[in-house]
Amino acid sequence: MELFYEPKNAVVGDVIPFYDKGCFKPFYLKGNRGYFGEDSTSGWTMLTTQDHLHFTESPTGIRGGTGSVLLVDETYHLFYCTFKQNPKRETVKHAVSKDLAYWETLEEESFTADGEIYELTDWRDPFVFWNEDAKEWWMLLAAKERGKTARRGCTALCVSQDLHHWEIHPPFYSPHMHTSAHECPDLFKMGDWYYLIYSQYTGRFQTYYRMSKSLNGPWTAPANDSFDTRCFYAAKTGTDGQNRYLYGWNPTRYYNNWNYNPPIYPGKDYNSFDWGGAMVVHRLVQNSDGTLGVTVPDVVDQALKIHNKTPLSPMNGPWEVGGAFAATGNPHGFSTLLFQNRVPEVCKLEMDLTFSETVREIGVALQVNQEFGTGYYLSYQPHRARLEWKSGLRMYDEGGWTFPFDVEMERPIALEPNVPHKLKVFIQGSIVVAYLDGQVALNTRMFDYSHQLFGLFASNGTARFDNIRLWT
Repeated sequence: MELFYEPKNAVVGDVIPFYDKGCFKPFYLKGNRGYFGEDSTSGWTMLTTQDHLHFTESPTGIRGGTGSVLLVDETYHLFYCTFKQNPKRETVKHAVSKDLAYWETLEEESFTADGEIYELTDWRDPFVFWNEDAKEWWMLLAAKERGKTARRGCTALCVSQDLHHWEIHPPFYSPHMHTSAHECPDLFKMGDWYYLIYSQYTGRFQTYYRMSKSLNGPWTAPANDSFDTRCFYAAKTGTDGQNRYLYGWNPTRYYNNWNYNPPIYPGKDYNSFDWGGAMVVHRLVQNSDGTLGVTVPDVVDQALKIHNKTPLSPMNGPWEVGGAFAATGNPHGFSTLLFQNRVPEVCKLEMDLTFSETVREIGVALQVNQEFGTGYYLSYQPHRARLEWKSGLRMYDEGGWTFPFDVEMERPIALEPNVPHKLKVFIQGSIVVAYLDGQVALNTRMFDYSHQLFGLFASNGTARFDNIRLWT
């Protein structure tokens, strides 16, 4: 069973969510990575699923970049973009279909940026929606506003009465923050709030969101204005009318597309990330103040049914262990414990974490060796209010051979001491997706270590790990 969709001999790029007649039908940009077998397909590909676990694929014949799909009066409309170099130009295109199988591109409706309000070089990822207040169609695009500052990335706006003729308007959202276009824009309303989502690879490589009580703004950045790490990109949302889901991709590290990988490093954990990988789907959670969190979809959470025993072996520090719990009190040191279980290829590890006020970190080790050294560490650090990920490369130093930055992956979250907090970690091969308290997600990868052990650790205080469950 797969928890996160990965096509055979290909990768999942940007996902275009769509729900149609009782079924999820997310489209995605399929990259075949140079595979040209008889079963090879690429470009826009439609998935069909009822549960985000089991998928069937249908190629569309559309070649181009991210966009949006909608059904109006029994006609499906697909908006996408194409790319041209020398000179660089990006063009919005419109295709229609009656059955989602055969698409006709209306070439005469293609259009580029105007060169007056917006730069001609960036004009992509059209997202189309009906503005009920204005009684017209609005299109949001990834664009760059003309101007003096380098920080011209924006969300552009076009307006139409009929989905066929579009007028270019001033930007929908232009904070003069980013040097590149606001990629993969998405907009939806939940309760009293509107939410604008976009992705960025300058400043921070993440998917952001902004919130407002009106389509006219102002668009406020919440304290935690992103959904996940650099390992979850180009995320867009879709809904079945009950739940809203966030679809993104967790990238591989196989290819040196940017000529950035260390030439002497034999593994992959130190490599730059590729475009595309596996599809990961979060369920959005709206908090009482309007801010958004993410958690695991219920079907994915319940997919693995076999409960595995987890024999626990203390390594250092004082421990009390039982069948499904472990506790340590180590006010001035670091306590570690190993499972006797090897990490399965596909699994879910869940537990409740409780820690005292003085604890510096508490967490789970993945693919750790018998000496509790090399491996991967998922650590909650109360004094920094963050969930951090660090890989085995951080466990030693050979004359300065370490990551050139202090934090590898992190997600902000502030947790109270002396109360239990629920951690769920999902693994599929090299993919790791962790959820903390049904609010924060952390996507990452682990390439260089496998078939090793789980572990627990805590430092400088009292910590408990309760209700430990390993599911396969």
